[in-house]
Amino acid sequence: FLGLAPVISSAEPPEGRGPGVNKPLGWAKGRILVMPRAGLPEKELAKILGEHGGKGRKIGQSDLYIVDLPGNASEKAVAARLAHHPAFKFAEIDQEVEPALIPNDPYYGSAWHLPKIGAPSAWDSSLGSGVIIAILDSGVDSTHPDLATELVPGWNFYENNSNTSDVYGHGTKVAGAAAAAGNNALGVASVAARAKIMPIRVSGSNGYATWSAISQGLIYAADRGVRVANASFLGLTDSSSTRSAAQYMKDKGGLVIVSGGNTGVLQNYAVTTSMVAVAATDGNDFRASWSSYGNYISLAAPGAGIWTTTMGGGYGAASGTSFSSPVTAGVVALMMAAKPTLP
Repeated sequence: FLGLAPVISSAEPPEGRGPGVNKPLGWAKGRILVMPRAGLPEKELAKILGEHGGKGRKIGQSDLYIVDLPGNASEKAVAARLAHHPAFKFAEIDQEVEPALIPNDPYYGSAWHLPKIGAPSAWDSSLGSGVIIAILDSGVDSTHPDLATELVPGWNFYENNSNTSDVYGHGTKVAGAAAAAGNNALGVASVAARAKIMPIRVSGSNGYATWSAISQGLIYAADRGVRVANASFLGLTDSSSTRSAAQYMKDKGGLVIVSGGNTGVLQNYAVTTSMVAVAATDGNDFRASWSSYGNYISLAAPGAGIWTTTMGGGYGAASGTSFSSPVTAGVVALMMAAKPTLP
C-alpha cells in the first residue's frame, strides 16, 4: 500500500537521545501490575493481593489489574513474589518509559517523507476518513489550527481526569505527524489528513510515562472502538502489561504502533506480535544512525526531519522513532479506511 520497509542500513549523524539521556528510569511508587490466570475468582484474587497488602483495580474490560500497595511496601519485592505465584500469569513493577525524541533538526524543511512513502498515490484511495488514531503521549494542543478540527474526546491517565492538553510538547508533534488536517491551506500535510485523533495523556510535564498509564490508555481506546493507537515511547515490548493491553486491542480489530528507540545500536527488547515496533529512516531510505535495531523491529519508516505541528500553533521539524511511529500509524489508518474489514 505504501513504501514502508524493514531497512537496516545506516546513515545520518546522531543528535542525542531526548530527555532521558541524563535521567535514570525509575518506576511508579505504591502500585504494580498483574494479570491473574483465567478463571481465578474475584474473592480469591482479592485474598491473595490482600496477603501482600495490595488492592486490585481492573483496567477496563481487560484481565489486567493495577494493584495499589501500602506506603511501606517494596514494589519490586511484591511483584517478584506474585510473579512466582501460581494464580498469576505475570506481575511486574510499573516501569517509567521515556519518549523516543531527538532534538529538532532544521536540515529537512518540508514533508519529504510523504512522497517517499508514496502517500500522494495512496490518497487517491483513502485519506483516513472514519478512522480514529489514539495518540498516547503528553497530550495534544487542542487550539492548534491543524489539529483542533481533528480531535475527539480522550482521557488523561496520568492525572485521571479529562484534561488532555499537552504539558510537554511531544504529543502535539506526534499527533501532527499522523493526522494533522490537510488540504486546508495551513501549515503541514500529514499521512492521514481525514483521520480523527483521540488524545490520551499518559505522561507528565517531563515527558515520561508509565507502563500502567499506557496499558490503561490502550484498553480505554480499544473499548471505544479505536482501531489504531500510537505510543512513541521506548521499550514498550518489554512489558507484559503493555503487550497484554496491545493484544487486547488487536483482539478487537486494532493495531498498536510503538517507537523502536534512538540508541543507534542493537537492542534486545522482547519480540511480540501484539505491537508494531518501528525504526527510523532518512531521506535516502537508510536507517538513521541513531535509530535502534534488532529482532523486535517490525519495519522502518521516515523519522528524520519530519515537518509537523508544535505547541502554540506553530510548526517545526522533529526527528526520532517518535515520528517514524506515527507516520506508520497514519499509513495503518489509510489502510483501515480503504478496507474497514482488515483484521
